[in-house]
Amino acid sequence: MKITFLGVGEACDERYPNTSLLIRGMDPGGPGGLLLDCGFTVPPLVWPWLSSPDELAGVWLSHFHGDHFFGLPALLLRLWETGRTRRLAIVGQQGIGDLVDRTMDLAYPGFRKRLGFALEFSQAEPGESLNVLGYEWRTAVSEHGQRCLAVRLDGPGGSIFYSGDGRPTAATLELAKGCRLVVHEAFALDSETVAGHGTVAGCIEFARAAGAEFLAVVHVQREVRRDRFERARAMLDAAAEVDAFAPEPGDQLIL
Repeated sequence: MKITFLGVGEACDERYPNTSLLIRGMDPGGPGGLLLDCGFTVPPLVWPWLSSPDELAGVWLSHFHGDHFFGLPALLLRLWETGRTRRLAIVGQQGIGDLVDRTMDLAYPGFRKRLGFALEFSQAEPGESLNVLGYEWRTAVSEHGQRCLAVRLDGPGGSIFYSGDGRPTAATLELAKGCRLVVHEAFALDSETVAGHGTVAGCIEFARAAGAEFLAVVHVQREVRRDRFERARAMLDAAAEVDAFAPEPGDQLIL
C-alpha cells in the first residue's frame, strides 16, 4: 500500500493545501487509487499522480466541511473532460449522495446529468463494515464541530487509520488499534485547547495507545506551523514506540 500525502494543511492555510491522501495498492492489477478527502485546493494536486482518468477508483469524504469536500466538482469535471468512463465510488456518512448532487448543482448547474460516468455511493456508519474497492471500511465519530467520521481501511499491504478532523475519542481509539499507520489532524501543539481539534501531543499518545507503527500529523494550524513548528518536530522526533512525522505535500509512505 502506497500513501501519497497530496496536501497536509488546514482550511485557511496560505502555503499548505487542504489535507488529502491518495492511497494505491502495490498490485498493478488492483482496483486503482483511493482519495481520502477532497477540499477546495486538492484537485490540481491529484492530476500529476494519475496516469489516466480511470485510474482513480474512489473518494472518501470524512465530513461536510468545505476544506474536505468542496473540491469534488472540479475533480469530477476534470475526470469528465479527460474522458473517464469508469464508475467512481464515493464513500461517506449518511447523506453523502444528496450532498454531492447539491454541490454539483451549485458549482455547475445541470452538469451532473451529463457526467458520462456513474457515481456509486456507499454510506459508512459506525458499527457497520463495508467492503468497497478491495478494502474493509470501518468508522467512528470523532469530536468535531460538525459530525466527522474517522475511517479505518484494511486491505492488501496493511491497515490505515485516517481521522479526518476532530479530537480523538474512545471510539476512534478503539477503531485505530492495531493499524500500522495513523494519520491524524493535530491543529494545536499541546497546552492549547481548540474545540473539536486534536493536538500533536495528544496524537502521539493516541498512536502509542493504538499500537501504531507510524504516525503522520496533518492539518496543523497555520500560525502554529509558521511560528512554533520546531516544537512540534521536536515532540515528534522524541516520540517513543511510534515513528512519528509531519509529512510535506508530495511525501510518500509505503506500508
